[in-house]
Amino acid sequence: MKVLVFHIGADRYGLPLTAIRRVLPLMALKALPGAPAAVAGLMNLHGAGIPVIDISMLASNAGAARRMDTRIVLVDYTGPDGMAHALGLVAERVQGVQDVDDAALAPAGVLAAPFLDRVAGDGKGIVQLVEPDRMLPDALRALLFQGDPR
Repeated sequence: MKVLVFHIGADRYGLPLTAIRRVLPLMALKALPGAPAAVAGLMNLHGAGIPVIDISMLASNAGAARRMDTRIVLVDYTGPDGMAHALGLVAERVQGVQDVDDAALAPAGVLAAPFLDRVAGDGKGIVQLVEPDRMLPDALRALLFQGDPR
């Protein structure tokens, strides 16, 4: 399986390429007053407003550092309506694509966060898979994907 490797703090994580639409440079986001701290803002992509979540803030209550290798990863997220929606994820220290052997993936042994999945070791340590559809707590998912309010 091919994954995009990034960091939360010192630890490596991987997003399956099958869930990724695009990888974009970090850009200015529209602030969303009153939104939870994990909501980095709203991006405008070709006229469409897309919510952006800071993965580091969601996982550790410490926002991603704004670095040269911090990116916005656009993923497909299945909303409460069952439809795929675009969701931006601020990911720190994006290192590129890595092959992870499916046979080497094993349960992590602890469910620290609902979006964390299996792990695999390599010469650089452990990489843990992230499941985008389990990324958002129910309350945040309902806030971001309310459907048409009209």
